[in-house]
Amino acid sequence: MTPTQLQNISDSADAIGQLITDGDLAGASDLLTPLSVPEVVELVDRLRTDHAAIVYRLLTKARALDVFEGLSPGARGELVRALRNAEVATLFAEMDPDDRVWLLDELPASVAPQLLRGLSRTERDLTAAMLGYPQASIGRRMSPEFVTTHPHLSVRDTLARVHAALDSAETVYTLPVTDAGRGVVGVVSLRDLMSADADTPVSALMSEAQVAVVDEQAETAARRMTDFGLLALPIVDSEHRLVGILTIDDAARILKQEESEDAARQGGVEPLRRSYLSTPIRRLVRSRVVWLLVLAVGATLTVQVLDHFEATLAQMTVLALFVPLLIGTGGNTGNQAATTVTRSLALGEVSPRDVRRVLSREIRVGSCLGLLLGVLGFALAGLVYDWHIGLVIGLTLVAVCTVAASIGGIMPLAARAIRVDPAVFSNPFITTFVDATGLIIYFLIARAVLGL
Repeated sequence: MTPTQLQNISDSADAIGQLITDGDLAGASDLLTPLSVPEVVELVDRLRTDHAAIVYRLLTKARALDVFEGLSPGARGELVRALRNAEVATLFAEMDPDDRVWLLDELPASVAPQLLRGLSRTERDLTAAMLGYPQASIGRRMSPEFVTTHPHLSVRDTLARVHAALDSAETVYTLPVTDAGRGVVGVVSLRDLMSADADTPVSALMSEAQVAVVDEQAETAARRMTDFGLLALPIVDSEHRLVGILTIDDAARILKQEESEDAARQGGVEPLRRSYLSTPIRRLVRSRVVWLLVLAVGATLTVQVLDHFEATLAQMTVLALFVPLLIGTGGNTGNQAATTVTRSLALGEVSPRDVRRVLSREIRVGSCLGLLLGVLGFALAGLVYDWHIGLVIGLTLVAVCTVAASIGGIMPLAARAIRVDPAVFSNPFITTFVDATGLIIYFLIARAVLGL
């Protein structure tokens, strides 16, 4: 949406919220009527939960389901908690299996059995099978409702299968081609089918299939799908049998959620499950306070270092002036390296086994950056204070940048190796660690050069 549209929706959210507070539901309904489904989705995401539930009840049944499917997983979970049991059961039954699993991941585990009991046996079995896959796997994000064809079938027969499944299939634009044992042997696009002669066998039109294994990380599969520009990606089990399909809209949703989580954790906060303005203050506090406490404890390392070198500072007080510059430069250098490597991990360009190559590159990058900054620091500090001070600053910048880049480069790889989110080990922790390390390097160099 354009900035103007978003501002209009924000204004509408304020107006509707005030009407609900005043008890004027008719007025709120009048404001909702001209809005499109995407606009209502954005509006509901901006409202506080109790108001969002009231707005949702003002929508027609068909429109309400479209709005619900357009909401983020976090917003869905909050809305379900605010609705009555009967409303939730109706919504849950009308959702696709993959959307049900997204929703259940946002709700307490005790809620799942109750909601599943309200489904038909077929829908319950489909949903339960997906819930059996690991939490972050593509098996929990795929759709088990798809259309397949076979190499020996004609275009006419395949199009008939597509037509029969239009109401239930997740997508028909890309069809997996399977053998008698449900093994994936290729894919064929609806465009190719519609442009071919009706008697042409599918084997003459199909192309090689890119697939993902069902227990593969969802983010990895989604990113590979977008890298290849696919509309749908077949999901197979360990024996290469087709069990589901991932569509491009679900892949985009997965990547959006993962990137939001990474961005939040690199900044030292827990990711928000809803929009900022509709998130309660207590949740904003909770998302930040734990990280602040952890980092505050980590910052005591810096205090300990300063206390240990207090005598050195007393003999040469000018050294204290450069402490913010040096620890800031070290933290920034480490954060740059961590951000670059974390991004490369997400794109599949590096893996933990590349740790030696990454370390080698970051040592060289850090030393080059340190040399450039060190020469500048030597010149400026030498001209303003003393050439011995300049030498201390110059050498420290070279050492600190090299160490910071090295640490920033290998920490995300170490995190991935122990199956922890690399973003958790990024900016806040690196800054804290490099601050203490940089100060130790600084004072040791100062003692050696200045004879303190």
